[in-house]
Amino acid sequence: MKKVAVIVSDDQHGGLRMGVGLTLADNEVTVFLMDKPLESADDIDLNVETLGDLDAKLYSNIPGSKGEIMTTEAIARALTDFDAVIQY
Repeated sequence: MKKVAVIVSDDQHGGLRMGVGLTLADNEVTVFLMDKPLESADDIDLNVETLGDLDAKLYSNIPGSKGEIMTTEAIARALTDFDAVIQY
């Protein structure tokens, strides 16, 4: 099992969808929402819910966003623990 981080900044829909897809290969997936609030859309909400159902972790550096709050600096330090980092 690989530890995979998905950094979601520009393409929220694509990044969340990629996070869900990576769980199918039995990866330990963590999604980091960066620098902007999560958009409100049915497909985004579904992917966030699915990630939770699949025990993927979700963090954000924006207070009030979905997921647990983590500072940008803490996220940067955490990324060193992953086998792969994918940015969207």
